[in-house]
Amino acid sequence: MAMELGLKGRTAVITGGSKGIGRAIARGLAAEGVRLVLIARNAETLEKTAEDIRKASGVDVIAASADITSAEQVDAAAKAATDAFGAVNIVVNNAGGPMRRMDRQILWPDSDWIGDLDNKILGALRVTRAFLPLMPSDGTGRIINISGTASTIVWAPALTHGLNNAAMNQATGYLATDLASQQITVNTVVPGLVGTEGREVWAENMAKQQNVTKAEFVAGFCKRMGILAGRWATMDEVADTVVFLASDRARYYNGAKIILDGGLNVNARPA
Repeated sequence: MAMELGLKGRTAVITGGSKGIGRAIARGLAAEGVRLVLIARNAETLEKTAEDIRKASGVDVIAASADITSAEQVDAAAKAATDAFGAVNIVVNNAGGPMRRMDRQILWPDSDWIGDLDNKILGALRVTRAFLPLMPSDGTGRIINISGTASTIVWAPALTHGLNNAAMNQATGYLATDLASQQITVNTVVPGLVGTEGREVWAENMAKQQNVTKAEFVAGFCKRMGILAGRWATMDEVADTVVFLASDRARYYNGAKIILDGGLNVNARPA
């Protein structure tokens, strides 16, 4: 029997939708016939991604440029979604910034700590709050959060990443409880290391420095990290998990934290 996902004609909002994992998720949902509201700060990059997806999939895509640290901008994006589509079935809270810098985070000023939390967990709550009124209570409602393995293991120096991801996991359970009466499910995908554009460039540079091939560097790095798969995830592997959670096939998943890390969480370490 074919894996019919039942997503065609639904509408999804994706934050951080202009590049990286967010763009991969957008493409994956568009391939299933899902209309899209893409949110990111850089309007030019966002519109280009939206246009590329429109051409490739034929679905309606709107680019709602917004900074999710601003409630006013998030609310404006929700109004744009209302005007375009009326209802929203799926909200994907994917946005989050790169590492600010590599120094010891316990010595950072308050403004840097707060800035990082504002950009992920608080931003996700703002987006959820703004789009909830647009979500139906017919069992098609899905909130899908993207956290990460820094929620459960220590990545030095990723203190604020860990705080954000742990908070996303906690908020997932809270919101699953809060929204159960509206038949909206809330789940989190917990990726390990993912081969985003930035990580691939970093690997290329590190390989050059060490005079090895990129594949050799990645394999060695992943072994040292204890990733049993011996590689990092592709962005499409994260997207595939999100597409499944958004679908009718995932109706009974609620409050789940789905670890997608190639075995990193097993905590095996080479001898």
